[in-house]
Amino acid sequence: MRRLRLLYASSEVAPLAKTGGLADVSAALAEALHQRGHDVRLIVPLYRRIREAGHELVPVKGLQDLVVELGAHSHRVSVQDVKLPGREQSAWCLDCPELYDRDGIYTADDDEHRRFALLTRAALTTCQASNWAPDIVHANDWHVALLPLYLKLLSSWERLFAQTRTVLTIHNLGYQGAFSSDVVHDLGLDDARHLLHQEDMAAGWISFLKTGLLYADVITTVSKTYAREIQTREHGMGLHEMLKGRAESLVGIVNGIDSAEWSPERDTLIPRRFSVDTLKDKRVNKTALLKSLGLPAAGRQPGGRGVPVFGIVSRLVYQKGFELLFEPLREMLRHHDVRLVVLGSGQPDLERSFALLQRDFPGRVCFYKGYSNALAHLIEAGADFFLMPSRYEPCGLNQMYSLAYGTVPIVRRTGGLADTVQLYDPGTGEGTGIVFDDFDVDAIRRALAFALELYHEGPAWRRVQRNGMSQDFSWERQAGRYEELYHQLLER
Repeated sequence: MRRLRLLYASSEVAPLAKTGGLADVSAALAEALHQRGHDVRLIVPLYRRIREAGHELVPVKGLQDLVVELGAHSHRVSVQDVKLPGREQSAWCLDCPELYDRDGIYTADDDEHRRFALLTRAALTTCQASNWAPDIVHANDWHVALLPLYLKLLSSWERLFAQTRTVLTIHNLGYQGAFSSDVVHDLGLDDARHLLHQEDMAAGWISFLKTGLLYADVITTVSKTYAREIQTREHGMGLHEMLKGRAESLVGIVNGIDSAEWSPERDTLIPRRFSVDTLKDKRVNKTALLKSLGLPAAGRQPGGRGVPVFGIVSRLVYQKGFELLFEPLREMLRHHDVRLVVLGSGQPDLERSFALLQRDFPGRVCFYKGYSNALAHLIEAGADFFLMPSRYEPCGLNQMYSLAYGTVPIVRRTGGLADTVQLYDPGTGEGTGIVFDDFDVDAIRRALAFALELYHEGPAWRRVQRNGMSQDFSWERQAGRYEELYHQLLER
């Protein structure tokens, strides 16, 4: 396969700017494609947090003080090269303080639409300024979903983009970038109003994501099951008919995990590294996890495994389905000697419910409000089970981290969870986790009961752990599927 020129635009890139899995995927996929020999330009805004973190900013020659016009607004943009820690691939950060020098990555400010329209338009301007013709422009989520339309308008006269094709990846359909149609002038799209979704315009609004779905050559999403689900009324978030209409151009590719960071054999953030062949060393991390959170490991179980530990690392939001957990968890905590460790923040009602569990079961539940990367790694390495009862889950990463660390995932069969976790069958010894179908309390109650039963069956317990650790969800593997998709698109 020939070397490709790939322009990859994202609102987040780990570890420079991150609120969720999009950042991890952006960094890891770009690196994996770079490792496969492709010329990758990874574009992200230069947010205040990147500047304040002390990263070395290297001005990119020829890409300083570029002028980007958006409606009545004229913006000066410079490109700074920032090395991504632990990677060969760097990120090109768009320096425009008037739009990006703010406290958060995302805001509720009146110019939010312009902040990401500039990212989108400026990404193409950097290609023009350096006379670099991308084979593929790959946009991620609503923030840069106008890229296919901007490219269509540019390529009508700019021959640099004559052979360029576009890919739009939906990481989460729940976020669509909807704004009042009054912003069309700010987007520089006054002369392209007829190309926008006319029913939406008549109703007084514009969706960045819907616009991208109209014009992208190929639409990808982050698992095969989610690609099917979003074509239904239940999961389509109002876009199911449009997605059904583009079904032939809709492809599901499961995200990979960054094995340089999320590997029990390489992890520098855990007390004891281990592998499938030294699985017994996982106990050291379990002991360290409980000790660090002040949870006693008393109540030894058969086989010397100690009390079962259930872990959660997540945003605490509606999507994740945690409201179904509290009744079954209280029942389990009353009748069994178990530990629960929760790391996350989000909706106040969910935070209060986990805080109440901690209050009512002292020494057995720990709720750490917020985020700690070190603790996230220790939970994955030290917990026995990982809970993900999601209402919907486009892909999910933590279930794959859990499989890699021998931490058995308990998941609902939806989206990427369905594609990456297989129900363990005690009869055949096949399967990698505990999977339930119904989104209700009884389904979770049965899943927890099966988890405790499995934990006390020594050989079966080791078998399911080893099955999970034998899976390969590395980006080295998944990037090849994007590579194949790009080549197929260019051959059309």
